[in-house]
Amino acid sequence: MIFTKAQDVISYLYSLPKFHAKGDLTFIRRVLAELDNPQDKVKMLHVTGTNGKGSTSYYLSNLLQKAGQRTGLFVSPYIFAFGERIQLDGQNLSDDDLVATSNLIEEVLQKIRQTDPDFGLVTFEYEAVMAFTYFAQKKCDYAVIEVGIGGTHDSTNVIKPEVSVITTVGLDHEQVIGPTIQDIAREKSGIIKDQRPVVIGNVPSEVVPIIENKAKEEQAPLFELRQDFTVNNTWRINYQDPERKLTFAIRPKVEGYDIAVAVRAFSTLNLPLSNLQIEAAINQTIIPGRYQILQEQPLIILDGAHNMQAMKNLLDFVHQQQTRRQGKVRVLITMMKDKDLVEVFSLFKESDQVELTTIAYPRAAKKADFPTSVQARYPYHSDWQSCFTQLKQDSQPNDILLVTGSFYLVGEVLQLEATNARSRY
Repeated sequence: MIFTKAQDVISYLYSLPKFHAKGDLTFIRRVLAELDNPQDKVKMLHVTGTNGKGSTSYYLSNLLQKAGQRTGLFVSPYIFAFGERIQLDGQNLSDDDLVATSNLIEEVLQKIRQTDPDFGLVTFEYEAVMAFTYFAQKKCDYAVIEVGIGGTHDSTNVIKPEVSVITTVGLDHEQVIGPTIQDIAREKSGIIKDQRPVVIGNVPSEVVPIIENKAKEEQAPLFELRQDFTVNNTWRINYQDPERKLTFAIRPKVEGYDIAVAVRAFSTLNLPLSNLQIEAAINQTIIPGRYQILQEQPLIILDGAHNMQAMKNLLDFVHQQQTRRQGKVRVLITMMKDKDLVEVFSLFKESDQVELTTIAYPRAAKKADFPTSVQARYPYHSDWQSCFTQLKQDSQPNDILLVTGSFYLVGEVLQLEATNARSRY
């Protein structure tokens, strides 16, 4: 197969299976070996966590760039365009590079299939191979690699990172890496490598020993939030470790944890960056679809929270803002039908105006996919666009309009707002 258009590559990627019958790394290792192991030619930082790994990866990428390093970034999902998933110095992968890199991988796959006709990669494996290949080709100094799901069995776990990061441990993807939080912690601790430092963030105390034991087995220096570095959110985010005291612009409390973990992980690299430069790099970081403020009056917040931990953190922040503004909270939400729908909807207040919707995406919940109790409580709208427009019109200057539940819905709203803005000029 030879690709000529970026959209053909993207369509092909999402036609591939999501998982192999056996969950090991033999498939991706075989392809990478044929490509001369590009993942070994760039210094990598490996980031996992139930929540916060995307934000932390963006903060790390900006810190590395500020330090003058040619920096790759591999994250998911994307908001506007596929190229957001694979970035070089903050610039999205171009369509031409997407096509060229995919064709290189296809050559290798065709070679393997000469002796193994049924051989293939699943979607995320293919994307990871693209990222590693592209970063090696562009001679990156460092690349920040966000785990897809879990750690031990994730396709990215073929690297030996300069530092490993575990942001949080909570319940999500239990059917794949659970069912218990202890199982999830063990899976995530699989990114800890021999004698390479590991930084852990706001991790529940009951699973910290699992991570500590893994670090001890691997003789990996361990840096723990609250023990080796601290962060507190008063009016601003204040960070401290034995070498640094830093202050960052006000952000939601949960972002403070991600910032702290990113700064501590960056510090293990011993790259020259002053405190002022670190503060500037963090303050200048914009993370698409994560606590993203679209406008102030009414306050419109876009966030792709899609599990219990992320949604609780988000709603805590929203309701704090509601207390300050003395307005009403309106919510437009859809979720993927394989998520913990009942539990997530239990987090809303009685006073919140919650509107269910859907998007044109195969995994997106339709009306029948929402639990009966949720359907009975909240109205459903098949047309998210008209519902969003109406909610926006109904909102007073001191109200809050939250769009959440899926990065795909957030992306659709951002696209709509961009189109509307262009039509006004």
